[in-house]
Amino acid sequence: MEAVSEVERQYGGRSVTARRAERRSQFIAAALAVFTEKGYARSSVADVCAAAGLARSQFYAEFASREDLLLALYDQIQSDAREAMVAALAEVASSELRDLVAAAMEAFVESIGADPRRAQISYVDIVGVSPRVEQHRLDQRVVWAGFFESTLRGVMGEGFEPPGGYPLAATAFIGALTALVHQWSTTDPRPPVTGLVEVMTTLLSALARDASET
Repeated sequence: MEAVSEVERQYGGRSVTARRAERRSQFIAAALAVFTEKGYARSSVADVCAAAGLARSQFYAEFASREDLLLALYDQIQSDAREAMVAALAEVASSELRDLVAAAMEAFVESIGADPRRAQISYVDIVGVSPRVEQHRLDQRVVWAGFFESTLRGVMGEGFEPPGGYPLAATAFIGALTALVHQWSTTDPRPPVTGLVEVMTTLLSALARDASET
């Protein structure tokens, strides 16, 4: 019976899980286009389904609401940025802090800022939607703070402690990074990314240098 049920779970040579994952990705991609073009508040589930080329029944098989789709899109953008930074750090041959920071910052900007739509979702459309979404956004900042701490400890060593401690240092750095990437991504014409990377590299390098010298 197990062999039969396994065959039944295959459609066109692909599993139900794979097909659902693909549909979910289609809805998220459609949400990025629809929410940034029409605005989240003015868009509808029907708009997203039309852009994805999928049915409403398929939408509700993946998401309970349009708000859930927005959160999934937001989380995907944040996760992509963290993964890009980790991958960039792994490729750096130098052990110099400034080189490592520059690689991480460039990866972050490329992931979130290079496509203005991703920056718009991250810094504009996600804000003020509902108390639930606001709490989720704040929870993601906690995730970023943890990522900041674990990454910096990996570079500087477990004994490293930034000025004011990790919670304050992470909040300050993430706030500056968010503001700068948002401004850069929405500026027309957009200035060279090297300037943005240089600012953030200088800030974090100075933070780490000041702490190591105390």
